[in-house]
Amino acid sequence: MTQNHSPVWFCGVMLIAIPVMMPIGVLLYSFLIPIESTPQSLDIFDHIRQTVLPIYLYNTLSLMGIVGITTTIIGVSTAWITVNYTFPLSKILTPSLVLPLAAPAYVVGYVYADLLEYAGPIQTYFRIMFDLEGIDYFPSIRSLGGAAFVISLALYPYVYLLARASFIQQSKSLHEAARVLGANEKKIFWRVALPVSRPAIAGGIALVLMETVADYGVVEHFGVPTFTVGIFRTWYAMGEHTAALQLAGWLFIIVALLVITEQFARKGQYFNPLSGNKRGKRKKLKGLSALFAMSICLIPVIFGFFVPLIILIKHTISVGDPLIGKNFSVLLYNSFYVASLAAFLCTVASLWLSYSQRLQNNFLTNIGIRISTLGYAIPGMILAIGVLIPLSFFDRSLSQFLQKYIDDFSGLLITGSVAVLIFVYIARFLTAAYNSSQMGISTVHYNLDAAARSLGATPQQVLKKIHIPLLRPAILSGFLLVFIDVLKELPATLILRPFNFETLATRVYRLASDERLSEASTAAISIILLSLVPIFLILLNDLRKDNN
Repeated sequence: MTQNHSPVWFCGVMLIAIPVMMPIGVLLYSFLIPIESTPQSLDIFDHIRQTVLPIYLYNTLSLMGIVGITTTIIGVSTAWITVNYTFPLSKILTPSLVLPLAAPAYVVGYVYADLLEYAGPIQTYFRIMFDLEGIDYFPSIRSLGGAAFVISLALYPYVYLLARASFIQQSKSLHEAARVLGANEKKIFWRVALPVSRPAIAGGIALVLMETVADYGVVEHFGVPTFTVGIFRTWYAMGEHTAALQLAGWLFIIVALLVITEQFARKGQYFNPLSGNKRGKRKKLKGLSALFAMSICLIPVIFGFFVPLIILIKHTISVGDPLIGKNFSVLLYNSFYVASLAAFLCTVASLWLSYSQRLQNNFLTNIGIRISTLGYAIPGMILAIGVLIPLSFFDRSLSQFLQKYIDDFSGLLITGSVAVLIFVYIARFLTAAYNSSQMGISTVHYNLDAAARSLGATPQQVLKKIHIPLLRPAILSGFLLVFIDVLKELPATLILRPFNFETLATRVYRLASDERLSEASTAAISIILLSLVPIFLILLNDLRKDNN
């Protein structure tokens, strides 16, 4: 296809990259040359570095290690079992293993903290039944291990989905060749299937670790001091922005290393032999083997989705949010408003990026797109504090300028508004919309573009009349994914939300932080039910593929 050399498309790509470039630039600059540094602020960071920085680093890396290992074991084992075997409930459990994605990790964490703490119903029941009053035999749920347990339950589907897709696509001839050489099922898994699926599994683990690093709700509630907790505490409780930016710089280094490691781990994906041939029939398990396979697949779904859901429904029915009615509708409206606006803008930006790459597939355009879609790897808290510094400076300058020409003008226009929140949401979640639109546009043959251009259509007309109608499913999918991600986002919303602006996520956080889970349950169940929409769409799409 003939390349389009108009600078408009490339300029648009670079403008879309600004929400990501700005916070990254501020963080790197402040990490090397502290912004607004004073002897007092530098002394505070030196104190932090000597006292709590090693603790933040140890807890963050330990949490990443435990969650990474746990999600790999759960995700890979369930993917292998569902792809290669049939057993009781296998048709139901195969799609159900994705359901924990609908429950935010912090919601699951609030439920299990209330359920398993010392004064919770389970420990209370055992102390009464076995006369253990005053004796604490149970490990504390509010610990590093407890936080890792909760986050693993919420995030293992990332590994499961990518590992399962890789196992399904693997060439049938590889497994047959291994069987001819005398390999049993165990050897085929360890020596053939697992090495071939390494890039896909590495991609899933990378996503899990990025989400783990970015988590704030679980680690804060469980009392685990990680970098996100330290940044929030330093920024708000201590009011030391310089020290908070320095901590954010350390966290950004960890994220950058994760991204680089993930890219190296994926290097072999184009050389792994895949097959379009139908896989052989799955082996039917019986007896104890069937029971074991069913248990392996059932346990993550029960504890990762159904237990939190049932407890939240119980709390909602028995107590619920006292704001139910007009005030709660304001929460729903605020959440829908920011999620819909951010999803719409991300969808438009993703179409621009995908079509720009189609028209101008060159080095500079690809670099701009790479930067634009880097935000998903960066924790929302880093993006939030990285954006606040330059926008605050710009806002103050704009306010001073307007005061010269407008009588009685006061206040800031941008900082503390919904606009800043949307700005960060676009930077954080544009990747989800872009991946969807890019996969869709890659299936549209270039001959359609060439035929339209030969009839005198401009690139804009080709996009409007050909690509957008063909990409409606992909566009809708990207819109829904961003909508749900924004709905569940907590750290960036806590930092950047305007005064008296509550969303479902911040409502859950505020009530659960006060140990009022029964009241927080209504907002939590609303988030889960809304998050189930894209999950069901994904499952329906998989069912159609299976039927075809």
